[in-house]
Amino acid sequence: MKLLFEIDKKDYREDGTVCIRPSVRGIIRKEGKLAMIYSRKYNYYKFPGGGIEQGESHEDTLIREVKEESGLDVIRESIEPYGYVHRVQKGKIEDKFIQDNFYYLCDAGEESGEQQLDDYEDEEQFTLVYVTPVQAMEVNRSHVHGEKTENPGFQVMLERENRVMELLLRDFGDSFGA
Repeated sequence: MKLLFEIDKKDYREDGTVCIRPSVRGIIRKEGKLAMIYSRKYNYYKFPGGGIEQGESHEDTLIREVKEESGLDVIRESIEPYGYVHRVQKGKIEDKFIQDNFYYLCDAGEESGEQQLDDYEDEEQFTLVYVTPVQAMEVNRSHVHGEKTENPGFQVMLERENRVMELLLRDFGDSFGA
């Protein structure tokens, strides 16, 4: 899979403890919009997805995580690699946090099932919405996100998601009405 870009904050101890946590993200396009997870509590958008469990394939993780966060059923045969983002920064607990975020283009069934949110996702009031990349980036960049605003990890996540949306506009602009 191709590297889309790298975010390296260089704010960590090089010789310290390390946490490596790869993840997958689903890019689901429908009628000129993206299926995104919106935090009603903190007012931001992110792609559905999450961490890869030990022994789990990227495809299985994508199907599981998209279902849990959005209620959508990813169609396995539609999954296509888009690219990955390599992220390195100071961790919450460890000295260095490394995460490769693998983005996949995919389709999902029409029906939305029930979300199966983790406690923090439920507390943030995650909900599935369809929004244009331009609308999502506007909210992510210009709105206040409560106590998360000053969180370095949160800021990197928003930067990552916004930059991926910019690439999607570059690569598929016509399908978003751009």
